[in-house]
Amino acid sequence: MTSQRQLFLQHLAQTSDFPLCLEIEKAKGIYLFDKSGKKYIDLISGISVSNLGHCNPFVISAINNQLKKYSHLMVYGEYVQSPQVMLAKKLTSLLPKNLSSVFFVNSGAEATEGALKLAKRYKGRTEIIAFKNAYHGSTHGALSVMGNEVLKIKYRPLLPDIRFIEFNNEKQFVQISEKTACVIIEPVQGEAGVKIPEKNFLSNLRKRCNETGALLIFDEAQTAFGRTGTMFAFEQFGVTPDILLLAKAFGGGMPLGAFVSSKKIMDSLKSNPALGHLTTFGGHPVCCAAALAAIEVLENEKLISGVKKKEKLFKIYLRHKRILEIRSIGLMMALQFESAVENQKIINNCLENGLVTDWFLFCGDSMRIAPPLNITEDEIRISCEKILMSLDE
Repeated sequence: MTSQRQLFLQHLAQTSDFPLCLEIEKAKGIYLFDKSGKKYIDLISGISVSNLGHCNPFVISAINNQLKKYSHLMVYGEYVQSPQVMLAKKLTSLLPKNLSSVFFVNSGAEATEGALKLAKRYKGRTEIIAFKNAYHGSTHGALSVMGNEVLKIKYRPLLPDIRFIEFNNEKQFVQISEKTACVIIEPVQGEAGVKIPEKNFLSNLRKRCNETGALLIFDEAQTAFGRTGTMFAFEQFGVTPDILLLAKAFGGGMPLGAFVSSKKIMDSLKSNPALGHLTTFGGHPVCCAAALAAIEVLENEKLISGVKKKEKLFKIYLRHKRILEIRSIGLMMALQFESAVENQKIINNCLENGLVTDWFLFCGDSMRIAPPLNITEDEIRISCEKILMSLDE
């Protein structure tokens, strides 16, 4: 009989020659269980998606309740659908007043695509400024503003009029000009290995955008919904973007993304031409119901308030001569080792020891740690013991 693994490799398009090939039968809380019953700690939350862990009962209940009412009805933006309306109302209540209009999509890459179109349409400009080692998705527009040539060289030509500047280098702000439609940035660079902005970097970027009339886009696909210790990372830096991108944890485990802006800016997609941006499944009612429930769990269980304490616990437990540096903001962490080869060996050892972690796309010598926010203190201790054991093997 052909195995599931063989069928996976034969019939599912692969993203690399080295997939993990874990055959997961079920998941609960912070744990994954394979077909043999082996239990793994999910220390990366499906890449910052499962902030509440797996199969949260409140999210499951919201999904089931919505499924009993209706699933897909019509392309986005035509019918008044309660899950979309209630989620947009809740989301905008958590945001500054200028972020009052939500366009729902299916993923972070789609949020990037929509935001780039919105900025160019509203400003009537074509130039876009992005950052080296940035990651915003893998579709053509998102790839165009990806700050790493290795992953994009085979797909050129991409969007024209893209300029790249260095994260934390304010001297290069001079490249932002009256020709610039927007500047797109992660407030904390994820795939660069948790690169945190220096003091005043984001506020001075905001100032430069104000001076030139460029829109400022924050991509919070990885950082939003409590990951960094506040609901949104931008809250910690005192800077509000013109357009906010959301995805990953937004859907509570379901596929959902959004770009959020002011009504004035967003209305530019309505006319000349009409239907300036379209999606069939964006804002799927079941996904929106899950997202609303996930936000309510974050609030009701006060999970965000415990993030900084849990960050400190990881840093207390993870002391080892081979760990050269720990970069972190909340439960978004990077452990740096001597080389990418060493890091991969440690990641493999962790997997053998029942712990799932990962590397970063543009920072191969660092290990990713991004557990569900409801990981307990005891589970943090056990996770760190497994990492230290894997280091010593």
